[in-house]
Amino acid sequence: MSSTTRILILGVLLDGPLHGYKVRRQLEMMGADFWANVAYGSIYHGLNKMADEGLLTIVESGKAGKTVYELTDDGRHEFYRMLMTLWYEIKPVVDPFQVAITFMDRLDKPTLMDALRTRAEQLTASLAMSERAYGSKQRFGAPRHIDETLRLNIGMLHAQLEWCRQAAQKVEDDELP
Repeated sequence: MSSTTRILILGVLLDGPLHGYKVRRQLEMMGADFWANVAYGSIYHGLNKMADEGLLTIVESGKAGKTVYELTDDGRHEFYRMLMTLWYEIKPVVDPFQVAITFMDRLDKPTLMDALRTRAEQLTASLAMSERAYGSKQRFGAPRHIDETLRLNIGMLHAQLEWCRQAAQKVEDDELP
């Protein structure tokens, strides 16, 4: 389980006990699968692991097959420790696309142009999807600030789309690679 998934689970449980399905639904409402790369299958494993570590306690078990988890004081402290680390620690964004850029010189011009055009199309589609989702999460009970993750993601998608367009022009003009 990633540290991102860990803090998201702990954060969802700040408001009170929930069973795994409700934790998952809260993360889905936030769009965490998209911007935080949360694998929903890892949530149940994460809940059990954090219960074993004493960060969560099981307050109800077995009723209709649902286990209800609650944050312990240690879990609350771990959440805030991790949260403050995320606010103050700058880490590089790991993007596999940068690996592709590193080796763009290994592709012939038509292949590289096709890859850039295809990526620009995919980015445009992702932008449209993100822009449609912006503002809609409140209808499902999400707090307003959840849209800020979308707004940040939209900005990053715009930046990458602009880079692709400029790079394609440079490749076309034989300025790259």
